[in-house]
Amino acid sequence: MSWDQVQGDWQQVKAKVKETWRELSDDELDQIAGNRNRLLGKIQEKYGIELDQAEKCIQDFEMAFR
Repeated sequence: MSWDQVQGDWQQVKAKVKETWRELSDDELDQIAGNRNRLLGKIQEKYGIELDQAEKCIQDFEMAFR
């Protein structure tokens, strides 16, 4: 699944994002609204990880949908 598809189906994908990154609140997920860069920033912020680690997390998440 491409990120364009994730963004387009955000309401359905949001539950999987919440399962994967439980620290993200519903309000934060609404603010992210399928935007990959916003998700990347929130993961970094909430989990205190570096950009490359957050990027790897998102890539792993994307691979799960293929």
